[in-house]
Amino acid sequence: MEERFQVGVITSTHGVRGEVKVYPTTDDPKRFKRLKEVILDTGKEQLILEIEGVKFFKQFVILKFKGFDNINDIEKYRQNSLYVTRANAVRLRKDEYFIADLMGLTVIDEEDKEIGVLKDVMETGANDVYEITMNDGRELLLPAIKQCVLEVNVEEGFIKVHILDGLLD
Repeated sequence: MEERFQVGVITSTHGVRGEVKVYPTTDDPKRFKRLKEVILDTGKEQLILEIEGVKFFKQFVILKFKGFDNINDIEKYRQNSLYVTRANAVRLRKDEYFIADLMGLTVIDEEDKEIGVLKDVMETGANDVYEITMNDGRELLLPAIKQCVLEVNVEEGFIKVHILDGLLD
């Protein structure tokens, strides 16, 4: 299971006082108001940054980090990702999962026969869609609804599904 989750990407600086414009990659950008720190992944190292200020501008979050007080301090971190630890991740409700934890799980049918692997999760307006690479090489797009997804067991590494008639045609 993943121990950290991406919550945003620094797109550019904002002003000259060390603020950055962040494109949020989380379902709830307002969560930045509750965060005290994030992990900046530079590709070479991971820095824990304390959040000093949060503002919102259009689809972006404007963040100010403690100790970064001018544009020159922060500019080198453009295009780097921001993460939170699992402990700082949003709390999940029953039957909710982090997409990162689902990726690569074995997909089995109602008879416990392995049919493939979860390759991707597409987020649509109505419900998510699981993209499954089947053992025979075909791709299956399965709606993540109760009629199709019978059981998810991240700890044991499988998703049990029912394939509705017509989905494999």
